[in-house]
Amino acid sequence: MVADFELIVTTKAGRLDKYISEHSDLSRSRVQELLASGDILVNGKQEKASYKVANNDQITVHVPKLVPLNVEPEDIPLDIVYEDEDVIVVNKPQGMVVHPSAGHPNHTLVNALMNHTKELAASPEGFRPGIVHRIDKDTSGLLMIAKNAHARTSLESQLAHKTNKRVYLAIVHGNFKEATGTIDAPIARNPKDRKKMAVVEGGKEAVTHFRVLEQYPGYALVSCQLETGRTHQIRVHMKYIGHPLAGDPLYGPKKTLKGHGQFLHAKILGFKQPKTGQWLEFQVDPPEIFQKKLTYLRSLKG
Repeated sequence: MVADFELIVTTKAGRLDKYISEHSDLSRSRVQELLASGDILVNGKQEKASYKVANNDQITVHVPKLVPLNVEPEDIPLDIVYEDEDVIVVNKPQGMVVHPSAGHPNHTLVNALMNHTKELAASPEGFRPGIVHRIDKDTSGLLMIAKNAHARTSLESQLAHKTNKRVYLAIVHGNFKEATGTIDAPIARNPKDRKKMAVVEGGKEAVTHFRVLEQYPGYALVSCQLETGRTHQIRVHMKYIGHPLAGDPLYGPKKTLKGHGQFLHAKILGFKQPKTGQWLEFQVDPPEIFQKKLTYLRSLKG
């Protein structure tokens, strides 16, 4: 079974992951992966693997095409901000995909990293060695890369326990009355549009803290600090409070600042060095197109 499908539960049948695996040709571990990625919904909502299915539950399963594992090194320039025997910190340019997928089989950050070093932590999927967190193709900025299994475990643990630091700059639509705020709203796949995420009751916990840095006619520059790291989190949360990102082709309005996608930049990244426990923190300026738009917006203030 490689296409999307639906199941209607006719009897109470225990755990969700077990039920789906017993009624399809998907392994239980594959079902758990799909549940974690939001590709399985129960009655239109995301549920845990341990959810107890009930009579008349409607289960919708989306099965993305698996990515081939033959990822090859490519000689692509990298902006390496820091590197030691355990980690690499990269400043990813806007327009670069982080790892191969069905729609982007090559020319990714992973291809470039494989050319840079053979020391990258293995990943269960095989196509994203070293990758412990991601940013979208059209988002620029800092990423931490694990070079070995110990580093991967440490960095993933820091992400899970919210002990690292990730701060983004974003240009958004509209002006704010408040100077700071916290958006605490769960995120899951949009049940009406599989390409999008949305604030959905029963979704995964998602918390974003924002601070307004500058305001211009119709726009604002904000700093967003992630407490969690859900797919499209800042883009979804800012739209949710009525301030979609400028240039965002998926969540923003059509009338917006012209660029190469959303104006979102991962500016600050901090974490503990996996072996020594030393706190490391890095900061990079946004790309030229981002800074030019800020100069333009500042000129509108007169």
